[in-house]
Amino acid sequence: MSYLVLARKYRPKNFATLVGQEHVVKALTHALDGKRLHHAYLFTGTRGVGKTTISRILAKALNCETGVSSTPCGVCATCVAIDAGRFIDYIEMDAASNRGIDEMTQILESAPYKLDSSRYKVLMIDEVHMLTNTAFNAMLKTLEEPPEHVKFVLATTDPQKIPVTVLSRCLQFNLKQMPQPQIVGHLERVFGEEGIAAEKPALRLLAQAASGSMRDALSLSDQAIAYSAGPVTEAAVRGMLGTIDSAHLLRILDAVAAQDGPALHQTITAMEGMSLSFAQAMSDLAALLSRIAVAQAIPAAVSEDVPDRADVMRLAGLLAPEDVQLFYQIVIHGKNDLPLAPDEATGFTMTALRMLSFRPDEGGAQASAAAPARVVPAAPRGPAGRPTAAASSAPNPASRAAVSAPGASAPSVQPPAPSVQPPAPASSTAVATGSFDGDWPALIARLPLTGFVRTWANKSEFDSHEAGTFNLRVPTRVLADDKPMQEKLRAAIEQYLGRPVRLAVTMGEMAGASVAAITEKQNDVRQKAAEASIEADPFVKEMIEKTGAAPTNIRPA
Repeated sequence: MSYLVLARKYRPKNFATLVGQEHVVKALTHALDGKRLHHAYLFTGTRGVGKTTISRILAKALNCETGVSSTPCGVCATCVAIDAGRFIDYIEMDAASNRGIDEMTQILESAPYKLDSSRYKVLMIDEVHMLTNTAFNAMLKTLEEPPEHVKFVLATTDPQKIPVTVLSRCLQFNLKQMPQPQIVGHLERVFGEEGIAAEKPALRLLAQAASGSMRDALSLSDQAIAYSAGPVTEAAVRGMLGTIDSAHLLRILDAVAAQDGPALHQTITAMEGMSLSFAQAMSDLAALLSRIAVAQAIPAAVSEDVPDRADVMRLAGLLAPEDVQLFYQIVIHGKNDLPLAPDEATGFTMTALRMLSFRPDEGGAQASAAAPARVVPAAPRGPAGRPTAAASSAPNPASRAAVSAPGASAPSVQPPAPSVQPPAPASSTAVATGSFDGDWPALIARLPLTGFVRTWANKSEFDSHEAGTFNLRVPTRVLADDKPMQEKLRAAIEQYLGRPVRLAVTMGEMAGASVAAITEKQNDVRQKAAEASIEADPFVKEMIEKTGAAPTNIRPA
C-alpha cells in the first residue's frame, strides 16, 4: 500500500475530531440535530483550517444511512463513498480552474437530479471567489431558491471578492486560524499514533511555521520526519526550517542592553557565517521583543512553558519598557526596509546598530511641552537600562536659519541665541541635594521627569509656597484633575528636596511663567531672529529684487 501523507491520513472524519473550530461545530450540530437546515453555507478562512473537511462531514451528516444528524456513522456505504471522494451526489468543484459560465451552467443543470439512494445533493464550490461575474450571475437564482434536495456549500479564502448578492443568500461561517497550542496538541497525538518520538520544542517550531494552518503543520511534520530520519528534534527542525536559534537573538539584546558594540558585531558575524536567514531573524527578534513587552506589562501572562521564559523575564527586568517599544518599532521598520538593503546581512546589521545607538527622548526643560516625541542618540546606560548619573542633557546647538527661494539657495545664517534659557537638568539620581528658591522652571528642569509627567509639569505655573505646600496653577480642568501626574510630580519634588511636600493644584489664568510658555517665547524669539537674519542678508535682498519672490520656509535649526 502506498504511503498516505499525514494531512490526508489524519483528516477529521466527524465533528468530534475536528480541531479548533468549535464555534462552527456548535452551530452546525444544533442545525442538524434540530433539522433546521439552510440551503446554502459559506465557509471562509485561510488555507488548511478545515473548510473542505467541514463540507465533507456536513455531506455525510446529511446523507448518512442512519439518518440526518450531527454524528454520521462513518461506516455505511454513503459515508465511506464520501470519504473516498466517489459519492456521485457530492460534487466538489474547484472554481480556480472551473470559473466560467459554461462550467457553472453544467453543474446547475445537474442540480435537479439525484440518486434514489441519496437524501441530498451537495454542491461544494471551492475558492468560489475565483468565479467570473457571469458565473456568479448564473448561479444567483438557483442559489436563492434551489430544489428542496440541493444544498450549496461555498468555500473561500477571500470573501471580500464575493458579491454581496451571493453573501446575502448564504449562512456564513468564519473559520479561525488554529492557535499554536492546539496545533502542538494535535501534533503530539499524531506523532504518538505514528510511534515517532518528537521533542515538544520541535513541535512548537512546526506550529509556529504553520501560521495557523493545521494542514501546513502536518505537511511540515511529514518533512521533519523525513529530514530527521529518526526522533524529531528541535535542532533538526531548526535546520530544516532555517529558523534562528534564539540564543543568537538573546545575545543581540544582551549586547544592546550593555551598549557592547563588539559583542553585537561578533554575534551578527557568527550568524552570517552560518548562512542564517536574516529576514527570519528580523521576524523572530520582533516576536521576542513582543514577549518581553508582555512580560514587563503583564508578568502573569507569560506561561511557564513559553520557550526561553527565563531569558524573557531576565531581559524584561534588564531593558526599560520604553526601550523595548522603540526596539520593536526599529525591527519592524528594518524588516520592511530589508529588500532595499545591499544584502540581508547589511540590513540586519544597520537595524541592530539603530537599537544600539538610539533611545526614546526622555525630555528636557528646553523641549516644548507640545513637541512630539523624538529619537535621540543614546546616553551611557547602567545595568537596568536607565541613564547613568554621568549622562546629562546636551546644550542647545546654535540656531541656524534656512530659506527656500525659487531658483536659488541662501547661505546658512546663525542668529544670536536668545537670552531665555532654563537651567540644565541635574542628574536623575540626585536625592535630597537641592533647595527651592521660588524658581519653578529651574526646579522642574532638575527633576528626573519623563513622558507625560514632564509634559504636565511644563504646563504648570508656580503661585506660592508655604508650609511645605506648592500652590500651582494649570490652564485646563483636565490638568487640574489629573491626580496620577500630580502624585508622580510630588514624589519627584519630595525626593529632590528630601522632605515631605504637598501639591495644591487649581485651574486659573496663566501668567506665562510655565516652562511651556517660556519655551514658546524662546521659540518665537529664535524665529524672529532667523527671519531678521535672512531678510538682512545681501544675497537674499538681491534675489528678491531680481525675481520678486519672497523668502519662504524660514526656520531656526
